[in-house]
Amino acid sequence: MYVLAVIEHRTRRIRILGATAHPTASWMTQAARNMVMNLEDVGCQAGWLVRDRDGEYPDLFDAVLADAGIKTVLTGVGMPRMNGVMERWMLACRRELLDRTLVLNQRHLLHALREFEIFYNRHRPHQSITNARPCAPPPPPITDPDQIARLDVRRRQRLSGILNEYEHRA
Repeated sequence: MYVLAVIEHRTRRIRILGATAHPTASWMTQAARNMVMNLEDVGCQAGWLVRDRDGEYPDLFDAVLADAGIKTVLTGVGMPRMNGVMERWMLACRRELLDRTLVLNQRHLLHALREFEIFYNRHRPHQSITNARPCAPPPPPITDPDQIARLDVRRRQRLSGILNEYEHRA
């Protein structure tokens, strides 16, 4: 299965655009249109899209992005660090989700990826952005010594316990 995802470098917010067994030019172009509409809906202005030199990207994919004012930047040949933020997300997705999941079909894969997207954007802290989460404010600091003495942590499981979210009870 091929998965198309984009990540905002500044905030580390991930967006899963889709998955398919056979990426065609029309599927890729429609995914680009959906991404542009999604960015417009949330009021986000992207300037560049860094992508690899895979032959699956049709010329129309880049044309849709150019019409929206997004410049396509191709990574260098054999230079995975040029898009290290996305490479890091792919490793995290593989290690934390896909290596622990038996994917049954495309629908199941998309469900698991959407859950991981929510987990990654709303709960998982990122060291490179001062342990912030892309779509959530940082938690308030614990200043009361009594509160530290009686920590009440709640766990929420996603995907039958593959992903765990921990937070202090109010």
